[in-house]
Amino acid sequence: MENQTTAPSSEFEDFEAIHNRRASDPSVLPARAQKGRGAVSNINGRYEKFSHQAYDDGWASGLMEDPDLPRVKTTLGIDGARSIITKNQSPDVPFDRSINPYRGCEHGCVYCFARPTHAWLGLSPGLDFETKLFWKPEAPALLRKQLAAKSYMPAPIVIGTSTDPYQPVDREKQLTRQIIQVLADCQHPFSIITKSALVCRDIDLIAPMAKQNRASVAVSVTSLDNRLSNLLEPRASAPHRRLDAIARLSDAGIAVTALCAPIIPGLNDSEIENLVAACHKAGAQSVSHIVLRLPLEIADLFDEWLQNHYPDRHDKVISLIKQMRDGKLYDANFGSRMRGSGPIADLIAQRFNLARRKHNMAGRSLNLDCSGFIRPAANGQLSLF
Repeated sequence: MENQTTAPSSEFEDFEAIHNRRASDPSVLPARAQKGRGAVSNINGRYEKFSHQAYDDGWASGLMEDPDLPRVKTTLGIDGARSIITKNQSPDVPFDRSINPYRGCEHGCVYCFARPTHAWLGLSPGLDFETKLFWKPEAPALLRKQLAAKSYMPAPIVIGTSTDPYQPVDREKQLTRQIIQVLADCQHPFSIITKSALVCRDIDLIAPMAKQNRASVAVSVTSLDNRLSNLLEPRASAPHRRLDAIARLSDAGIAVTALCAPIIPGLNDSEIENLVAACHKAGAQSVSHIVLRLPLEIADLFDEWLQNHYPDRHDKVISLIKQMRDGKLYDANFGSRMRGSGPIADLIAQRFNLARRKHNMAGRSLNLDCSGFIRPAANGQLSLF
């Protein structure tokens, strides 16, 4: 097997062009799914000078079918970030600041909109994103420093907007717990987004804040189908464990939102009513949804994933996605990028609204109390005044 290098085209190719090019050259080896990983390949980032593809030199055909080929292992590097709170001005989300303890995410969700950020590091948004991770060991100290600034004004911070704060590595590092501890010490309101049952580890810190309306949790539940969930999100908690996490959080007095995302027409949209009912039964007070987004390299990764795991549904799913995006694969405009447009997107929204009303559930809210904020002193201690 050889690694063929070519200069990239002047524009970023969409997955249809890549699929057609591969199909026209039988010597180009097809992408091969790996057990426990979401991305099927390690596609090149958009900033790379050259593109690479596996080319069959006559020795690789048998190896492609070998189930005992070595798997790609996960590595963990250090992210030397100088600040930890990220600001945004997006009208699509109900918050303006967030914290992401990790870059990359081992959960391996093939649809993750954060994957293209790995291209900034000269890495692939494919397998690299879920195997080459970076953590921010200075995050707690940086957070205290930012909260101590006299110019800082408190508003709800959302933890885990890009990558999951409770991915497997946090069992050992407990970085997310340390961040929550800083926020709790300062009585600073926060909300958490996760698809991991590991969030229950920190109930002892979250519940007292939630009792004062200063904390909430959003648990992402994409599907109740174990096979589909395992293929879409291979190292995230299984659906029944996420529902159990919702129940445990709710029983502890923590407001829980069920985040049904992404909704992929032709794959999991048939589950909408059952998803809402299951999350309500588990104890979620509110529910929200987002339709599939395919910006930049994610379009290619999702196409490879569909071709490998659901080839019989490929054309239908792609057609439905385009029907939600005015004939395109993706629409980056605020207001429509997370909801889509047209009859298919409208029908999905209407079904969610009906299911929400049936179970007396609200939409997601971040109406948390900021009045109790205690600014830490510059030396890291809490102020007495």
